[in-house]
Amino acid sequence: MNTLAEKLADDLAAKAIAHIQATGDEDVVSLLSKTIGEQSQTLQEAFITSIRVQRAAIRAAELLERRSRDYTPNPE
Repeated sequence: MNTLAEKLADDLAAKAIAHIQATGDEDVVSLLSKTIGEQSQTLQEAFITSIRVQRAAIRAAELLERRSRDYTPNPE
């Protein structure tokens, strides 16, 4: 079960990642983290964790897609 902070952090992280993908603006993560942290350390920690988890999932999905696309079965 996700807490309110985790739900909010996941949403913010997804929006930040979409922004980065559209603009290349990597600084947005630290800017948002600093802004969030000024009000809630709990939300800040959840946001940073969500950024890491979502980016890892994106990279893993991309790797799996490449491997699946390039897969050639071994002849037996």
